[in-house]
Amino acid sequence: MKLRRTKEDFMLPVLKTILDRLEKIEKSLDKKEPVVGEVKTTVAAPMQQPVSDKAVISQAQQEARSIILEAKDEAFRIKKDAEEETRKVRAEALSLEQRLIAKEESIDQKLNSFSAKEKELYKKEGFITQRLADADKLRTDLIAKLEKAANMTRDEAKNLIMVAVEDKLKEEIAKKIKEAEALVKQESEKRAKEIIVDAMRHGATDYVAEYTVSTIKITDEEFKGRIIGKEGRNIRAFEMATGVDVDLDEEGVIRLSSFDSVRREIARVTLEKLVRDGRVQPVRIEELVKQTKEEIEKIMFAEGEKLCHQVGVYNLPAENVALLGRFKYRFSYGQNMIVHTLEETKIGIALAQELGADVNVVKLGCLLHDIGKVITDKDASHVQLGVDLLKKNGMPQSVIDCVAAHHEDIPFPSIEAVIVYIADAISGGRPGARYEDIEEYVKRLTTLEDIAKSFEGVEKVFALQAGRELRVLVDPGKLDDASATITANKIAKEIEKKFPTYPGQIKITLIRELRVVETVH
Repeated sequence: MKLRRTKEDFMLPVLKTILDRLEKIEKSLDKKEPVVGEVKTTVAAPMQQPVSDKAVISQAQQEARSIILEAKDEAFRIKKDAEEETRKVRAEALSLEQRLIAKEESIDQKLNSFSAKEKELYKKEGFITQRLADADKLRTDLIAKLEKAANMTRDEAKNLIMVAVEDKLKEEIAKKIKEAEALVKQESEKRAKEIIVDAMRHGATDYVAEYTVSTIKITDEEFKGRIIGKEGRNIRAFEMATGVDVDLDEEGVIRLSSFDSVRREIARVTLEKLVRDGRVQPVRIEELVKQTKEEIEKIMFAEGEKLCHQVGVYNLPAENVALLGRFKYRFSYGQNMIVHTLEETKIGIALAQELGADVNVVKLGCLLHDIGKVITDKDASHVQLGVDLLKKNGMPQSVIDCVAAHHEDIPFPSIEAVIVYIADAISGGRPGARYEDIEEYVKRLTTLEDIAKSFEGVEKVFALQAGRELRVLVDPGKLDDASATITANKIAKEIEKKFPTYPGQIKITLIRELRVVETVH
């Protein structure tokens, strides 16, 4: 927007111009110059006459009047333009003012409308709140009256309705269960294969766990007499030097029995040397036992180093390496400890890499988690023995925590401890990894069968494939096809409650067969 200019602002430049011209005329008069402004004197050719001062002044006055008239015209024009511009500016300002007033009025109207709506909403909210309170009170009163009229509690009525609905919709429920199972199977089959293959790849070892017995085969039964010796001197010397029991009852075989697998191995190697040597004497037995002990110690230390190097662990204390080497002759539920440790450590490393955990902590935790099992000179659990040994050797606390928690003796202190626990469970729980105590095995199978027999309509139950399949025969007169599907689902859920952990999976096969027999006489 342009600033407003007054009449004086337009006249000042014009007056200044006039004054400047007058000053020039005065200076020219003082110097008697022939030219003043734009007025020039004309000199005649034959004779030269001086121009009078009055004529010059008159000429200058005429010039000044002309300039003043031009200035007035210019000032009038400028004034007219200024007034026109001022008029336009005032009209524009008036238009803007009117628009602003209109907008203010519109905003005021909207604010008033919003205020009215807000009041109305508050009023409706209070009304709705009161109605909800009344509805809750009415609902409570109706429930109380219904309970009194029906002579049963709300929970009892709910259970009664649920049973009735289940009976009515059991076919639909069975259909939904089948559809859900098919969908889960379809979606999970591919991923399950990938997980299994990946676990097998990471847990692959150079050899698998083998179940061995300390036996020596002999071709000559007379050698047993030489082992016994005169009045049993040789066999007593052998048992005292090795700490094992010798069984000679079976033909062609000598069995060695001991809870200490290292002692049993020393006795086996020593007995093989005696068979080859042929000289069976108490002194010779003691010499060979001492020699074999040194050899076995070297073998175990080498095996411990080999195990550490296979999983990428170096500079471990020599005491720990020697104890890890004893895993070569140590079995847990029939599973070789050195194979189990190697397998578990590989699985743990793979899991740690996938989850972004500390791989070094998981690696040491898996490698040393069962080291307490080969400490035989102290009486405590293998977890506590392992923790005490690692503290003595100055191992990191994070590794000690993994060992302490791998059987859930303490709450899991870190994600690395959870990974060690999972890797140990995977290695020990895979099919074929371990033997199972026969009493526990029979007890588990019996429990599985009893769970299935507890449901109505079940006639016979057979636990097959070492408890990994449960075959259930039902009475076709008591259960139809839909009820059979629901019963199988309930049996599965009950087994999950009773067996939080079990190796592999349990397949439930429910058979409903209708047989009709007619006899014609």
